[in-house]
Amino acid sequence: MNESTDMSVYLESSSYIDWQHPDVLQKARDLANGQSTDEAIANACFCFVRDEVTHSWDHKRNPVTCAASDVLAHGTGYCYAKSHLLAALLRANGIPAGLCYQRLTIADDVPPFCLHGLNAVYLDNYGWYRVDARGNKPGVTASFCPPVENLAFATQLPGECDFPDIFAAPLPEVVAVLCQSTDYLEVARNLPDLRCFDV
Repeated sequence: MNESTDMSVYLESSSYIDWQHPDVLQKARDLANGQSTDEAIANACFCFVRDEVTHSWDHKRNPVTCAASDVLAHGTGYCYAKSHLLAALLRANGIPAGLCYQRLTIADDVPPFCLHGLNAVYLDNYGWYRVDARGNKPGVTASFCPPVENLAFATQLPGECDFPDIFAAPLPEVVAVLCQSTDYLEVARNLPDLRCFDV
């Protein structure tokens, strides 16, 4: 994975990973309560976002969210938005976290393609470790079990790929779709896509 050499960027609060928002900060503290290691805190944050925040498409839920605080407030988000919340919760606990992307087929194992959002978290015992909190469902089972990655999706078809970068901020293409869409159906009709060599 290609990450910035400046680890501080993976701890920053920003417009979309707004961990200094009081509600996000309080939730991060609640999730860390009783945990004694960065790995345990990261697992608690991961399980909360995966299991307690619904995936907007899976559950046909509005509104469309983007900023971590909005995802938390409304309890729903697309994979990208859920990754913003997970990054915010981790950063609020002093754990470096970034954003990762895959390019996947949308359905039926054939083009068109779209981006899928997930996270990388820096754990003292393992270094960077990717996790996918999009939410489990039949045929999709992601878990937190470092150092083994157990992501929601594998990239295995022509045109699919794992982008190697760990981003400190969301891709502009992702933010544009989430911020310009009025409901979850509009997001689904305009899912962002980048070719594997565009990043």
